[in-house]
Amino acid sequence: MSSLAALLPALPAAGWLVHARWLHSRLATARRDPLTGLWTRDAFTRRARRLLRDERAVVVLADVDHFKQINDTHGHAAGDVLLATVAARLAHGTAPGGVAGRLGGDEFAAVVIDRDGTMADRLHTLARVLARPVDTAPDVHTTVSLGWVRAGDHPGEDLSALLRRADEAMYAAKRSGWSGPRRARLGRLLGSVAGRRPGRRGAA
Repeated sequence: MSSLAALLPALPAAGWLVHARWLHSRLATARRDPLTGLWTRDAFTRRARRLLRDERAVVVLADVDHFKQINDTHGHAAGDVLLATVAARLAHGTAPGGVAGRLGGDEFAAVVIDRDGTMADRLHTLARVLARPVDTAPDVHTTVSLGWVRAGDHPGEDLSALLRRADEAMYAAKRSGWSGPRRARLGRLLGSVAGRRPGRRGAA
């Protein structure tokens, strides 16, 4: 009886611990995009801002080319598989230490620390990897346009401004018809805003 009495005060604490772990799990799930498993825009933004304290940080914006055509040709299920595949490859390509998120539709972003100055080469490799067919559906594939900017080139600019620069670079690459990554130019912003272009599919 004395043993049971000794356990009783611990039961409420144990219950709160279980509840706290469950709540933490639910919050973590809410911060993840349900289709791709990447961070949602808000969760990505919080983590990206921390990484941008390092001047070696690089901001990358990725947009799937001809995504509507993939949906029209193969169906939305195939489009979803393509998005999930691109997300997994992007997350792997920006690890370790980086953060990747889905901004919405077929647009993704990442921030990674370029510790050895090889980011340009790494992004060229990543572009080739992203263009590979989906492992489970060889007919489903397309290129992915990449734009990137080094935070140290634009001291004092926040994540929003750096994303706009990466956005400009990404669309310059898309317009050129070349799927390789494009680095943001120096100088003033041209005024494009990432995520506000017409004809984009909303988040799944």
